[in-house]
Amino acid sequence: MKADLPIGVFDSGVGGLTVLRAIKKRLPHENLLYLGDTARLPYGTKSRDTVSRYAVQASSKLLERQVKLLVVACNTATAAALDDLQTLWPDLPIIGVVEPGARAACAASQSGRIAVIGTESTVRGGAYHRAIHKINPRAEVIAQACSLFVSLAEEGWLDGSIVEAVASRYLGPLFFTEAAPDCLVLGCTHFPAFYGAIRKVLGDGIRIVDSAETTAVAVEEELRGINGLNSQTSNGRAHFMTTDDVGRFARVGGTFIGHPLDECDIELVNL
Repeated sequence: MKADLPIGVFDSGVGGLTVLRAIKKRLPHENLLYLGDTARLPYGTKSRDTVSRYAVQASSKLLERQVKLLVVACNTATAAALDDLQTLWPDLPIIGVVEPGARAACAASQSGRIAVIGTESTVRGGAYHRAIHKINPRAEVIAQACSLFVSLAEEGWLDGSIVEAVASRYLGPLFFTEAAPDCLVLGCTHFPAFYGAIRKVLGDGIRIVDSAETTAVAVEEELRGINGLNSQTSNGRAHFMTTDDVGRFARVGGTFIGHPLDECDIELVNL
């Protein structure tokens, strides 16, 4: 492995930029290559076979550019395709977002009652249930599909009365009960963008797990374990690819990554 090769990150849209942002913050010297498959967004309403096919195509595009590690920065793709990707490329370190999120949730929850919000496909597939129960078989896991959050995020609608009303509608049945969970897993990489609205609805007593942060930790641990950390002292470079509308990707993506994106740094690609 060449340590100066980039870390490859892909998602169905711009939500995975929350993962890239967390990796960049934790590993500032790493080069990063991001692919947002915005032309086929959302993944969360599609079948497992379709999502797996899309994930293989996105991964192949990143591997064409030579990456040293692949991050599946999409909970839906992780749940549907991680095993397939690891089978196709057994020598490539591949990290999904579900297991790191599950580990963090089990560590954060004192009662063992954990709520997960995600896309329809992630919730229906039960990936978080399995991952959490593998760590804590006694955990009580409830899940809620929040597909509208993805559409709002891709429109850049991240706060305000409409977002808070949607959050209240989704989260109320989970938390405003006698045996409420004490931990919420944001089981979609679009959802950290709604942290403020979710916190306002839930109050301060619920622990919120952001899979972006926990995935960045897993990336560092993996690279450190294989001596794959970039030794350069300057900050790493980031290059972005999208499958549709560079201007829109720059506009909305800047909100997720935390700084303006220049269209010149974004490449339009076909899968």
